Amino acid sequence: MKWRLWAFAFCLIVPGMVSGLSAGSDSTSKGTLVVLNKSEATVSLIDLSSGVLIATLPTGDGPHEAATSPDGRTVVVTNYGRKRPGESLTVIDLAGQRVVKTIKLSPFPRPHGIQFLPDGKRVLVTAEGAQSLILVNLEQGKVEKAVTTGQKVSHMVAYSGKHHRAFVANIGSGTVTVVDTRNWKKVKDIATGKGAEGIDIHPDGTEVWVTNRSDNTISVIDAETLAVKATFDSGGEMPIRVRFTPDGRHALVSNARTGNVVVFDTNKRKPVHSIKMQARPVKSKEGRLFAGRMGDSPVPVGVLIPPDGKTAFVANTNADQITVIDLTSWKITGTLRAGKEPDGMTYSPLQLSQKSDK
Repeated sequence: MKWRLWAFAFCLIVPGMVSGLSAGSDSTSKGTLVVLNKSEATVSLIDLSSGVLIATLPTGDGPHEAATSPDGRTVVVTNYGRKRPGESLTVIDLAGQRVVKTIKLSPFPRPHGIQFLPDGKRVLVTAEGAQSLILVNLEQGKVEKAVTTGQKVSHMVAYSGKHHRAFVANIGSGTVTVVDTRNWKKVKDIATGKGAEGIDIHPDGTEVWVTNRSDNTISVIDAETLAVKATFDSGGEMPIRVRFTPDGRHALVSNARTGNVVVFDTNKRKPVHSIKMQARPVKSKEGRLFAGRMGDSPVPVGVLIPPDGKTAFVANTNADQITVIDLTSWKITGTLRAGKEPDGMTYSPLQLSQKSDK
């Protein structure tokens, strides 16, 4: 293990491989990047100031998404499962670098999207296998509330504290389900486009952007009136995630099939950059979700932007690689490696250090 970490650190200083990740650089985000490796049932903790892998921890089978508590100390992972449906959450003490709890979710299988509520004690989780959105109390370790979406493949969730609403993207139905989190009732289903999957809320709370992966479009929903304000081309094929920059001026969309990340001006709703991923798919296809389905695309999926807005991290699932993008130059400045099939990511401002083997 020590040899692997040494080799990883050595790679970081090879010119042209991961430029821009040197410790102390003004363009380097600080804190911890948490990466889920869905084919290994593990989570990688990476120090962003150095690019060093700090620890690898176990999760349940098929970890897909994760969320960090408001204080940055707790990470919760959804264990989606692989051939068999998953039915649990893994709770991680980030400072202690240890798994502290596994929460069973039965009868709500296939947990996927996840968001912390502001109280830091509860999380919203989509349960695809039950067509539901559930509220999980972490301290009590149980499902507190549930509402049925009635939609197929309820996948990702975004939360608006401004409107006390959860927005659930439903891939199979091509809709977004709106749930009032004060009375825990479904408000309505909004038709957006085929394969509605990626979802994010503008930092000012006014708009919800949704990627429709089968239509290759993005829909914009008014967060107050719930009307679809616009639908436009994603700039690639199979738009799978969308993330706003903290200042709200740009939105990054990962197009899995074409292997590019398109940057949109959010005011004009026009593309201003298209960043082609440079990673190459690994040769091994065994056990991979997208094996043989995306040509030579490295399949960019997860997009993570820390609060400082300096960099974006893009999980290239078929390449076992994280691409680092500078959000000033809009250039790729480096790569990071986690485990097999990195997908969901989350961030904490905590600065971790490696534990001694002794």
